[in-house]
This record gives sequence, structure tokens and C-alpha cells, in this order.
Amino acid sequence: MAGPVSSTAAVAADHHPGTRYGPALTLLASLFFMWGFITVINNTLLPHLRSVFDLNYTETTLIESVWFIAYFVASIPSAKLIERVGYQKSLVVGLLVMAVGSLGMMLAASLPSYGVTLTMLFIIASGITLLQVAANPYVAVVGKPETASSRLNLVQAMNSAGTMLAPLFGAYLILGRSKGGTSSADTILTEAERLADAQSVILPYGLVALVLIVLAIVIARFPLPAMGSATRRLAREERKRHSLWAHRNLVFGIPAIFIYLIAEIGVANLFVNFVSQPDIANLTHEQGGRYLTFLWGGMMIGRFVGSAIMQKVDAGKVLAAFSVGAFIVMMVTVFTHGQVAMWSLILVGLFHSIMFPTIFTLGIKGLGPLTEEGSGLLIMAIAGGSLVVVQGWLADNYGLQTSFLLTAACELYILFYALWGSRPTHALPDQQIS
Repeated sequence: MAGPVSSTAAVAADHHPGTRYGPALTLLASLFFMWGFITVINNTLLPHLRSVFDLNYTETTLIESVWFIAYFVASIPSAKLIERVGYQKSLVVGLLVMAVGSLGMMLAASLPSYGVTLTMLFIIASGITLLQVAANPYVAVVGKPETASSRLNLVQAMNSAGTMLAPLFGAYLILGRSKGGTSSADTILTEAERLADAQSVILPYGLVALVLIVLAIVIARFPLPAMGSATRRLAREERKRHSLWAHRNLVFGIPAIFIYLIAEIGVANLFVNFVSQPDIANLTHEQGGRYLTFLWGGMMIGRFVGSAIMQKVDAGKVLAAFSVGAFIVMMVTVFTHGQVAMWSLILVGLFHSIMFPTIFTLGIKGLGPLTEEGSGLLIMAIAGGSLVVVQGWLADNYGLQTSFLLTAACELYILFYALWGSRPTHALPDQQIS
């Protein structure tokens, strides 16, 4: 174990003890909101595209897989861009990349083209990756290390606010304005109806692109504190003395993020199709999209509650309790029917709420000068969401309800991580901006 670290890459170049980071965190919270909002539009977009392009579950979940493959591809380039141009310019670039992808979705809808849709979703996700790589570690180090999980959960609650509102937006402007979205699950659309349905994507993505461009302009003009420019060289020398792989909490945290994303994305993406089943709730896709709001609303509430609890209770213990709750409700979802199965699946949002931010902060705990590299690897692990295609395959071959056994298995790994895998080894002094 090394002695005190003399500097870190997360210290502001012009830092003074009295610096206040509240305004910067408030602005960053708006970014958390937007990428949560845009990501969850996919949950209403997928049943829409399934209808437009007549896709099976495997092909439908492949759309989301492409989205999360972007996290794997774009994480390292994002980290290098941040190192080269700084956090603020990188955030602006990320927002503009997302805007370009959103405008491209309007093109894909006007064609319509499955291939162009996949490409544009990949571009949007690449922009979100850049925001994630920059914003998550920033929030984690602003303040006391012992409350990092609480702080990140609090800001992530804004992400959940975006995810809660997105299904209403998508249900009204996408599913509610399409034939496939307002018909029963077994309705077969004509070619003309599919073409008309595809056009319903143009307006919502045009609005999203406009908001992203405005937000990019605001970020560009905001005096966001610079981070790391004065200490990067010294921190780089410090890193050479340590190994990331000596830190158990990071080594097991990377697969924990990867596996958690399989669970979260599988539930969210297949929710509308699940509750539309005759033996579950027999809803239209539009109605199912509205109920999806309760899933993400539970996640927002859980993060506010979890943030408060973790002010006094160890984050690992809270994570363990939530993973047990998630496992129980997923088993109820698999082995019951009707309203019970639907509401148990909705309830998993409450238990999933704290998982990503808590795993993230536990994963970088004690990394000291290695925090930047560790953060990059954890963000790259978000690519686990791409394996939602496995659940799509299970749904096609064994039934949609049975496929949620995969989600239940994921919860068990999170429990293992909370109880043992998250315990730091060879911990270094924590980074902090106070």
C-alpha cells in the first residue's frame, strides 16, 4: 500500500478551498437528465420499430445491442478526447454528436431504413458515452469520498427523472401517433400503414435535436471548473507505481456493471411487449408505454431514498439489500401472471435504482491516481447492455416471461459483489475536490 498521493488528475488547476461546485453539479444534472431521457425513448421506440420492420425479438433487441456496443467502442476515444481538449469542450462535442444522430433518425424515418436507424442510434449512443466518461467521475470526486455513492445517486436521480418522463413522451409522440402503437399486439399492419407509422419518429427526434443544440450552447458558455490541467503530469508518474488489477473492487466491479446493464436494459426493453401479453395485462403498446413510466419513476424514487440512506449506512450493505429485493420481484414476475406479474416487473425499477451509481463509486474507491483509468473501464462495461440480445433469443426460443430468469441470475452476481467483491484491496488515498 502506497503512502499519501501528492496529487490526482481530478484536482482543479485553479482550485481554491472555498470553491463552490454547486452550479456546476446542477448543470451536470441536466446532462444526466438528457441522456437518461434519450436512452429510454428506445423503450418505446423498440416496439414501434418491431412493428414497422416486422422484427422478431432477437432482431428487436439487436437494436439496443448496437446502442450499447457504442459504449465499448467509444469509451477509450472519449477518455483521450477529454485528456486532449478538457471536460467542457468534450461535453459540448458529446451533445453535438447526439444532436447529429437525432437529426439522422429523422432521415431514417423518412426513408424508412432499418440500417440507417441502427447507424444513427450508434451515433447518439457514442455522444452519450462521451458525456458518461466525463460526468460520472467528476461527480464522484466532488466532495467527501465517504459520501461519493450518496452524491452520485442524488445526481443520478435526475437521470431517472429523464427516464420517467421519456416513456410518456414516446408513448404520446411515437406509439400514440402510430397504427401499431394503438392496436392490439397481434395486429398485422399493411405496407402503407408501416410507412405511415415510420413517419411518427420525425417530430420527437427533431425536438430532441433542438434541445441538445441549445444545451450545447449553454455548456459552451458556462464557467465549468477545469480539472486536472495542473497535476496531470505528476499524476501520470504516480500511476506508473500502481496496478489497476490489484484492486479487487474494480476487478469485480467491471463485470458487475456489465451484468447489471443486462438486467436493467432487458427489463426496460421488453417491458412493453411483456405487459401487452394477453395473460399479463393485455394492454396496447401505447398503454404499456405509459405504465413504463412507473418503472422509471420507481428508479427515481429509489435513488433519492438510497442517497439519503447511504448518508448513514454503508453503501455495500444497501446494495446487497436492493439486490435481494430485485431477485425476489423477478422471480415473482417469472412465475405469476396477470396484474401481479406486471406490477412485480414495475417494482424492479425501485430495486435497480441505486445499482449503477453505487457499483460505480464502490468500483473506483481507493484507486487514487488510477481513478481516471478505472472510471473509463467501468463506463466501457456499460456495453453489457448489448447482451440484451441474449434475452431476446431466450424470449424467441423459450418464451418472453421465462427469459426474465436471466435478469434474476444477474441480481445474484450483484449480491455477490455487494457482500464480497466490492471490498477494496491495496486501497490508495481517495481523490477529493472539496
